[in-house]
Amino acid sequence: MDLKEAMEARHSVREYKDMPIEPEKAELIKAEIERINKEGDLNVQLFLDEPEAFDPEILIYGKIKNVKNYIAMIGKNADDLEERVGYYGEQLVLFAQTQGLNTCWVGTTYKKMHKLMDIRDDDRIVLVIAVGYGENEGVPHKSKALSSVIKGCRDISELPDWFIKGAEASLLAPTAVNQQRFSFCMTDDSKVKADPGRAFFCKIDMGIAKCHFEIGAGKENFEWA
Repeated sequence: MDLKEAMEARHSVREYKDMPIEPEKAELIKAEIERINKEGDLNVQLFLDEPEAFDPEILIYGKIKNVKNYIAMIGKNADDLEERVGYYGEQLVLFAQTQGLNTCWVGTTYKKMHKLMDIRDDDRIVLVIAVGYGENEGVPHKSKALSSVIKGCRDISELPDWFIKGAEASLLAPTAVNQQRFSFCMTDDSKVKADPGRAFFCKIDMGIAKCHFEIGAGKENFEWA
């Protein structure tokens, strides 16, 4: 499964089997995290077989069951931290999907988790990502029309094929309560401008959507404005 196939196949999963992640897969995820931490200046951490800190009673988006493995998305406070967390976190989500694992982005409180994590000065835990073997593969979310995420652009018929493919891929991106407030347009110099819109977690959603746009469009075909 490549990343484009992973985007199509991946859906949020909230119920997990009591199955450990195999050591070889865990090592692959750790290697991806190491790459992402260096590239994205983050402090992402993987926790395995650790069920106590993930309290299902206090989740923002509703309960999920039997989470024993999760990725903590952590970084130093900065204006772009949330977008970076979304962008690089989605890379991990899609990588996990290619390994036959399921995931769910989770907003929660982290009091119990702090004692387990290596927190640097000025670090903030933004979100966590549940990971493991799901009881099911989840279900596709409803997507907005393509025109709703192409704003301020020339006529759709005049846009290059790679741009359309990028926008279509962005609609496969998970967003908070499926709000999909982001949009993309092509500037006069053929760069792509991304707008997160206004909503809670919209900066995280923007990072996730940009990750999908790049995969769909091909990073070699454009630059971000």
